[in-house]
Amino acid sequence: MDVTIEPIRYEDKMILRRLIQLYLHDFSEFEPLELNEHGEFDYRYLDHYWAPDDGEARHAFFIWVDAKRAGFALVRVVNGVNVFAEFFVMRSFRGAGVGSAAARAVLARLPGKWLVHQVPANLPAQAFWRRVISELTRGNYREEIDASGVTQRFDLA
Repeated sequence: MDVTIEPIRYEDKMILRRLIQLYLHDFSEFEPLELNEHGEFDYRYLDHYWAPDDGEARHAFFIWVDAKRAGFALVRVVNGVNVFAEFFVMRSFRGAGVGSAAARAVLARLPGKWLVHQVPANLPAQAFWRRVISELTRGNYREEIDASGVTQRFDLA
């Protein structure tokens, strides 16, 4: 199985928009999300990946498995810290190491300081990120737990 990431071109923004609908549908299991009047979930940051706010950068990647689109990763860079804004692997690709391989590819592409956050109810994401980050950093990361969820901070130079 060949897992790769590829920067998302502006021309493919609508593909990402559709995948975000799948992601938000899955995410609604953990956080209450409502559909808008068009029967869609709103995601107000989509255009920011091609026109970021002042003082930040953004990176959008498609995740591919054997030349099949399998998900996406969205990263914000704020004050020199990379932040996974969203990370999504389609259900049919889960459980086969795709998420781990894709996360590692993104982390390798953007070395430096990282912050990864998971909401309190998303226990599968918490377990996933703890495992991936622990393996990559050999346990050299800091974790904070509060009412907003779980946050890992680490540096990959």
